[in-house]
Amino acid sequence: MDKFLEMKTFAAVVDGGSFVQAANALAMSKPAVSRHVAELEQRLGVRLLQRTTRKLSLTEEGRLFYGRCKTVLADVEVAEEEITAKSIAVKGLIKVNVPVSFGLLVLAPLWPDFMTQYPDVELDITLADRMVDLVEEGYDLAVRIARLPNSSLVSRKLASTKMMLCASPGYLKKHGKPKHPCDLTEHPVLAYSLLATGDQWNFEGPEGQISVTVKPVMRTNSGDTCIAAARKGKGVILQPSFMVNTDLHSGALVELMPTYCSIEFDIFAVYPTRHYVAPKVRALIDFLSKALKTKSAS
Repeated sequence: MDKFLEMKTFAAVVDGGSFVQAANALAMSKPAVSRHVAELEQRLGVRLLQRTTRKLSLTEEGRLFYGRCKTVLADVEVAEEEITAKSIAVKGLIKVNVPVSFGLLVLAPLWPDFMTQYPDVELDITLADRMVDLVEEGYDLAVRIARLPNSSLVSRKLASTKMMLCASPGYLKKHGKPKHPCDLTEHPVLAYSLLATGDQWNFEGPEGQISVTVKPVMRTNSGDTCIAAARKGKGVILQPSFMVNTDLHSGALVELMPTYCSIEFDIFAVYPTRHYVAPKVRALIDFLSKALKTKSAS
């Protein structure tokens, strides 16, 4: 009794829509396919398929078991690829896309360490804030800071970053410190134009969720530009922690209303498929995951 073969055969029948198609896909005879499925049903004590001369359909139990089979078969495939990858040298070109500010502030210092660890890998790194098409543009990997929509891409969480409300000491001395998100309507704001929520800034505080419509005196698609203007006392900003941490530590900026949390974004490594991830790409994902976890813990 080969449970794995039974599951593989049953899934092939469902995927192909017939015993003949499954037999072709598995390079076995139709009677052998029928026997494996019959033995599986007998062992489980349930009928998985309804068979007529014209149609093949899943029973309720069959639908449930098919879903489980696909998960198990995919996991086995990934496990085999991981084991095989360990015996293959990590080398070759990796084409990577990363966001501009994150790429400069966080990732740029990490690339030399990766190159030292994997001297046979060639990196081709593009910094761009637009959402590139990995398949069309030939990227092996992208780093994205977002709440990812459903897509055919595969992702792995590397770290997270929270949006922080900040202003300069000089600004606060002149305009006063806002104490509640609603106070922001009376303050000039330096807005990042690519923020998904636009001029609506969302917070979670002691009284629950709060949304405020702010009034920008400047909009820009560059977070660095927002921060530069904020340092000069021109307004309030909402920017990721990785971009403002240095200024907060130096005192150039001050965090506002820490009891009111804004959006938190996950940082993902995104790649086209989970089926046979090249060793060089897997090595880079593992490296970034470890490096960014260590960085956030330090």
